[in-house]
Order: sequence, then structure tokens, then C-alpha cells
Amino acid sequence: MKLSSISLAAIASAVAVDAHGYLTIPFSRTRLGAEAGLDTCPECSILEPVTAWPNVTEARVGRSGPCGYNARVSIDYNQPAANWGNSPVVTYKAGDVVDVQWCVDNNGDHGGMFSYRICQDQALVNKFLTPGYLPTEAEKQAAEDCFERGTLSCTDVNGQNCNFSPDCQPGQACWRNDWFTCNAFQADNRRACQGVDNAPRGSCFTTIAGGYTVTKKIKIPNYVSGHTLLSFRWNSFQTAQVYLSCADIAIVGSNGETAPTTTKTTATTLVTSSKTADASCTPAATVAVTFNHKVSTSYGESIKLVGSISQLGSWNPSSGVALSAAQYTTSNPLWTTTVKLPAGTKFEYKFVKVSSSGAATWESDPNRLYTVPQSCSDSVTAASSWK
Repeated sequence: MKLSSISLAAIASAVAVDAHGYLTIPFSRTRLGAEAGLDTCPECSILEPVTAWPNVTEARVGRSGPCGYNARVSIDYNQPAANWGNSPVVTYKAGDVVDVQWCVDNNGDHGGMFSYRICQDQALVNKFLTPGYLPTEAEKQAAEDCFERGTLSCTDVNGQNCNFSPDCQPGQACWRNDWFTCNAFQADNRRACQGVDNAPRGSCFTTIAGGYTVTKKIKIPNYVSGHTLLSFRWNSFQTAQVYLSCADIAIVGSNGETAPTTTKTTATTLVTSSKTADASCTPAATVAVTFNHKVSTSYGESIKLVGSISQLGSWNPSSGVALSAAQYTTSNPLWTTTVKLPAGTKFEYKFVKVSSSGAATWESDPNRLYTVPQSCSDSVTAASSWK
């Protein structure tokens, strides 16, 4: 693979960097960033300095999250952007065994162990799929913990070589064969991660010294999602570094069934459905959309829902929908309302804080976007916080 959009000057400036690796198959957000010409060193998304060995799960991910942060180009791959994160790059079937691959740079093959993971907490993963929203470090760590619980074990694939790392000793935390292992770091030949495929230099793209492919097989779990993430993590043996990247994927059931319809939104809105569709039900014509919004207010203030459709006041705060504070507490400042809308309705909206004098304070841009689900569910909930 060649990236014509990366200039020779950028490549020349990169050779001084101690470089590393990233997920390539399925196409990761990092690979897409490089192919778009935005990331001049896709192998440079590094979490350091951390405890990477022998305890391969000890390091907290911080701003790197499960998808990686590249400080070299100031790109946080945990946040969707124009060139990544908006839709799956591949669809897998639950239970299938598939090939996965990452690329290690010739000058940065530090050996160690690597893993592929899928978090089955869709509400948590949705925070990494929401356009315009950057997950907090607490959300990044919560997701990383979930991905660790969802490690796709090497031993799930019959006949796959799942030996223990030759650079790890019995009794150490790295003595585990559920992760994948590179060869001995000081081996005379087929050394470190290069030795997994023994592929020629340049068989995958890195900007610094040319890369080697590292290929394994994983078994897709019995989980269905229209859009989720496959996260890759490599813990270095030689250096105190961890490398993280992720790919947007979809998973259908073993018989081809898909996940219940949900709606993607902007900002911090999360949508859940109260009833799952099946083949025998009739799609709902009207859906009761409950908006649960958290915002702290002072005595006399109220919250209104105002949007681009007539049911939400056509952007006129005086005609917007008032939210109830019946469930409001200091620790849980919840305002809520339910609006019945035709299925398939698309609109933009914001929350507005109205003072006792009638003065209106709007949320910050951008507008929130919403499409009422077209499914067998007759009610959904959209949860958000003031911005």
C-alpha cells in the first residue's frame, strides 16, 4: 500500500522517530487517517511511558483510549471525523473465523504480545460513534476495561498456534495464551513481531522504515451490532509503550439477523429502544420519544426543547416543549418530556434554558440531529447533557 498524499518532506522528518505499529485489516481509523493524508505517521499512536510488561493489562489508557491518540499529528481516533468512524468498514457474521492484520515498522519492532477485543456494552461504545463527541478520559478507560473483558482469545480458533511468549516466564502476568504472542525478541531469525508472518519489508505501509504484516485469526463473538468497534492493542516487550487502534465494524447474527434499529445522534445524545423488532410485528407509525436531559438549574429556571419541526416550536422558544423537573435532584439534575412523532421524522433541535424573566439561553452549537426510528418499537429514549 502506498500513500501518495504523504509528502517526501513529511517522510523525511519522520525517520528520527522511534516508530511502531497499527491495525490495518480491517481498515482501522488510523489507516483511514493515513490514507486521507491527515496522519503522516500512522504507526506513531503511542501510549507512553507505561508499564507494558510483564503485566499487559496494568497500564491505564488515558487520552489514548481504545482507539489511540497520535500526539505527532494531534489526532484523537476515539472521536469520529470526516474520514473515519461514521460507518462500518466491514460486516462480519457472529461465529465466523476471520483474518486480522496489523503492521509493525522495521525500526520499531519491540516484540511482546498483542490482542483483539470487542466490547459488548453498546451504550458505552456509542460514545465513540457519536459525531462531534470526544469521549472523556473516564469514558475511555471504562471502554478499555470493557474491551479487555471482551478479548478475542487466540485459543478460540481451532488449530491456531497459541504458544506462550518466549520472553515471558511462568508465574508472570504475561504468561497467558489468550493473547497473541510475537517471537523471541533476540531470536536469530524470525525475530519478534516480524517473525509472526516472516513477511518482506514493505509488505505493509509505515512512513519511517517500511513495515511488516502481522497476521492472525479471530473468532467473532455471538454478538449482533449494526455498528461497533474492533480494538487492537499491542504491548511492547522492549519498551514501556502500548499501541492502540480500532476499526469500525458491524456484526450480523449467524443466520444474518441484524441489530434492532437505533438512531445515531450528535453531541452527547444516546438513544435506546424499549421494544425489539421481529419479523412478525408491524412497524410503528408514531413513536413516543422521551427526551431525558441533564442540566443544573437555579430556582425559577425551566428547560424547553426547541427544534426545526412544528411539534418542537419551529425554533421559537415560546412555542417549544417544556420539560418536567419532577425527577430533578441536586445529584441527578434530570429534566424530561415525551413527544409523539411520526416514524422517520428527521429534525434538528436544541435545549433552551429559560429564566424567570423569560430570557432564553440556548445550548452551544452544533445543533443536535435526530431521526425518529422506523421499527416495531413504539417508544424510544434519547438521553443527553447540556452543552
